[in-house]
Amino acid sequence: MVPPTPPCTRFRHKLRSRRRQAGAFAVMSAILLLVMLGFCGLAIDAGLIYNRKAELHGIAGNIALAAARELDGTAAGIDAALAKAGEAARRLTYGHGSRLAWDDGAIRFSNTPADGAEWVDAGTARASAARRFYARVDTRALDDDVGLVEAYIMPLFWNAAPRSGIGHTAIAGRATIHVMPLAICAMSPEAGAARTNPGPPAAVELVEYGFRRGVTYNLMRLNPDGVQPANFALDPLAPPGGLGSASNTSATAIAPFVCTGRLWIPRVTGGAIRVRSPFPIAALYRQLNSRFDQYEAGVCSPNGAPPDFNIKAYTPGAGGGVAWMNPRPGRQSAQESTAGGRLQTIADLSAPPAGTTADMYGPLWAHSKAVKFSAYVPGASEPRNGYARFATGDWSTLYPGAPAPAASGYPNATQPYHQGPGAHYTRPADDLHLAMSVVERRVLHIPLLACPVAPGANVGATALAVGKFFMTAPADEAGVYAEFTGIVPENQLTGEVVLYP
Repeated sequence: MVPPTPPCTRFRHKLRSRRRQAGAFAVMSAILLLVMLGFCGLAIDAGLIYNRKAELHGIAGNIALAAARELDGTAAGIDAALAKAGEAARRLTYGHGSRLAWDDGAIRFSNTPADGAEWVDAGTARASAARRFYARVDTRALDDDVGLVEAYIMPLFWNAAPRSGIGHTAIAGRATIHVMPLAICAMSPEAGAARTNPGPPAAVELVEYGFRRGVTYNLMRLNPDGVQPANFALDPLAPPGGLGSASNTSATAIAPFVCTGRLWIPRVTGGAIRVRSPFPIAALYRQLNSRFDQYEAGVCSPNGAPPDFNIKAYTPGAGGGVAWMNPRPGRQSAQESTAGGRLQTIADLSAPPAGTTADMYGPLWAHSKAVKFSAYVPGASEPRNGYARFATGDWSTLYPGAPAPAASGYPNATQPYHQGPGAHYTRPADDLHLAMSVVERRVLHIPLLACPVAPGANVGATALAVGKFFMTAPADEAGVYAEFTGIVPENQLTGEVVLYP
């Protein structure tokens, strides 16, 4: 029989076991502490890198947006973009308050944000500025300190450099353009031509792509190549040269773009745009009329499609709104003519047909006056103050008839639309709509196409220019009644400027 272990011996055994366990726990705790400290250090290093990446993301994006907003297709726009990039950079800091030193070498320009785009420096961009509407900023081209982050723990665990170089690239540029998804034919391929109206004295008038300023046209009833109307719905999503889709030009698809007057493409020139013929006016005239504070059946929202500040309809007839003409016009637009196998108006003919009277010309000069050819220079921009204008005393020469139209109380300082409260002005009825109203919302920017255009639901067409047409009255199922007010350079129609992925 084995004698029992004495109590003192058992106590010593337990004490030695507990000491061994305590030692093991101490070793494990030390190892665990080192691991925890390592992870904490790694978290700190990762946080420093993450924060610097976030800073550079914001820096590149802010500078790219500031620069891209200045790009207008001209060399001066490139210079303005550089200046705005520098201004934006000087307002920014990184790494707990360090000031950013800007370098123009960090920005480049292109005509597309797509992968594989050619990005050029400012000098090259100046020499080929047309359609360079995109800016790319790369912070790696700035001082090395901008992207350097000190790492303290990572080099102990991995073969990592103690200082990490971080950079970010941002691309910004046009996303939309203030152009309608409605296109019509240019009535002439000539950007500017002289029309001699016999006097005496003769009045030599500027005609742009076959349109006369101050004359009201039914945009749905024109065609330079035949007597049947030619008008088109424009794909609001396919940029020039894109393939487009027939579904993009359905009435349902383009309705929101008719409301806003914007396309989700950066331009309409520089390649074939996609169109469908004809424009579905019967389904979309209500969207056009949001400009007159008409929101029938909720087809548009005033938040995205506000009314014009002046919704006065210049309608024909003795009781109509064209109070500055005597006699008042008897039709909403200049009378149609099919002379020469063209669908045009009597105002476009070299001489009016026999029996032409004053009321056949429709509303004249509601927004703009006819201009003289003398200051026109092919290829040059219109002067800042515009071309020299004719006076109402020239109406009998410009618009002959028996009788010819005459002015009666035409404003001296400006055109009727631009008058304040009075006979030519009506404010939106709703105070909220008045507060959000926009001056010249009734002006439609409409591509003028090289015609004829092949029939079809998704065909290519070439936009020669963008015309400005002022809606003299609400549209209806039969037409869009608008006065030609000139050609607007496409680079002045920039909409939203956004960051691209």
